[in-house]
Amino acid sequence: MKFEDLLLETGGFGRFQILILAMLCLPRINLPMHFLLHNFLAATPSHHCAIPHQEAFVNLTMEEVLLISIPRKPDGTFSSCEMFSQPQFHLLLNSSLQSENKSLIQHCQHGWVYDHSQFTSTISTQWDLVCDQRGLNQATATFFFIGVTMGAVVFGYLSDRFGRKTMLLLSLVCSAVFGMLSAASVSYTMLAITRTLTGVALSGLSLIVLPLGMEWVDVQHRTFTGILSSIFWSVGNMLLALAAYLVREWHWLLVAVTGPCLLSIVCLWWVPESARWLVAKGKVKQAHRHLLRCARMNGRKNFAAELFLSFHLSQALTRMAKDKKMEGSYSYISLFRTPVLRKISLCSGVVWFGVAFSYYGMSMNLTGFGLSIYLSQFVFGVIEIPAKMVMYVLVNRVGRRQSQAWTLILAGLCIGANVVIPKPLTSLRSVVAVMGKGFSEAAFTTVFLYTSELYPTILRQNGMGYTSFVARLGGALAPLVFLLDEVWRSLPEVTYCAVAVCSGAVAFLLPETLNVCLPEGIEDIE
Repeated sequence: MKFEDLLLETGGFGRFQILILAMLCLPRINLPMHFLLHNFLAATPSHHCAIPHQEAFVNLTMEEVLLISIPRKPDGTFSSCEMFSQPQFHLLLNSSLQSENKSLIQHCQHGWVYDHSQFTSTISTQWDLVCDQRGLNQATATFFFIGVTMGAVVFGYLSDRFGRKTMLLLSLVCSAVFGMLSAASVSYTMLAITRTLTGVALSGLSLIVLPLGMEWVDVQHRTFTGILSSIFWSVGNMLLALAAYLVREWHWLLVAVTGPCLLSIVCLWWVPESARWLVAKGKVKQAHRHLLRCARMNGRKNFAAELFLSFHLSQALTRMAKDKKMEGSYSYISLFRTPVLRKISLCSGVVWFGVAFSYYGMSMNLTGFGLSIYLSQFVFGVIEIPAKMVMYVLVNRVGRRQSQAWTLILAGLCIGANVVIPKPLTSLRSVVAVMGKGFSEAAFTTVFLYTSELYPTILRQNGMGYTSFVARLGGALAPLVFLLDEVWRSLPEVTYCAVAVCSGAVAFLLPETLNVCLPEGIEDIE
């Protein structure tokens, strides 16, 4: 007997499952508020070198002070990282002249002056992470995703060993603690460490929430569950734009996006452990109790039927548990021991890297489209919802494999298209960027659903942990690729495009899982 048969005996998809999904929505909403926080936490407003003895130029306007103190770039704007070693008063007579003597130009010597019209403070303005220190600013996101990468390995293993709910609670508690410590950071080093640890903790949420929900639903509602969970990610995207718009100071913004973790902890006490995992671990009595609770809430209130169900479940669960115990214990190495599972693991790793690399590459580039950073973030969140709705139909009509491959390839092509579209055509660039973001989110939505169906129950969290590890490597590298614009301005976009298209092609090598029962053991895969 398969576990899906037992779920049908307990009422299939009913109030019990709906309540579980509702309880798991809040942690899911909280994830993008941290994962994409770098857009606002480390935003760099326009700035120029601080000008010494500026009070000596009381008869000059601010524009004139800048003219004699700051050299212009080829596009006519004032340099952000250079200044004249001494005032160039002759430029007041003819501003089109520029000093030919390069020895008069030097790097900023007295700090920087920032435009605070959009942000009260960010970590860039707090610790002057600009110009030569620009790499440290981008590295903040990389440190966070390195933490998420490490957490994927840790929580993937621990949730398969100690249970989904226990590790999810631990993840939430640690996320709240390290998130608040990040907000209290008094140095860049402290912020880098606490954000890395926050990434480790949040990885548990990213890894466990979807599989925990899916392990309580039947085959017919797996797609619905995956899409619903993904929609809450988009809601979090939009709420991040609202929170950042209302809270312009980076310390309090961190507090605002961390606070929901505390509410999630309260909500999670009601959520039961995965009965599917309990069966796989031989914990029949606990699984039996949760399934009976599921049956009662789903309307199976007839005492005689429940009595029969109790006996029926005990016998079936005991047989299933014995089968699982005979299969032994498993680790990440088990993902590569058998031929079919090895192919799945290698190909899904490439796909996850491409999905995350292109998604975060687009999500962390909110400028150049003619919209404010807040509106861009909100629009990018809004476009994800219809993309998910379309995917709900596509993955059930054309299948998971085709949907995964083509959404990723089209996302890459949209990124590439904006390389050749001229910068002045901001409206066209915005439309293409929004389309690309929609395809990218559709690919991310599909990959979560698809991967959770590819791996057997006894290895599902290990599989999700491994693929999440590879994805977070992509997420960690994505912000650093922006630094390649010093080599060639369009090199970051070309890189994102190439990786997305190539990884999308690899998705064609994966097996189809549409309308297939979730595999319980390795023999179901092989």
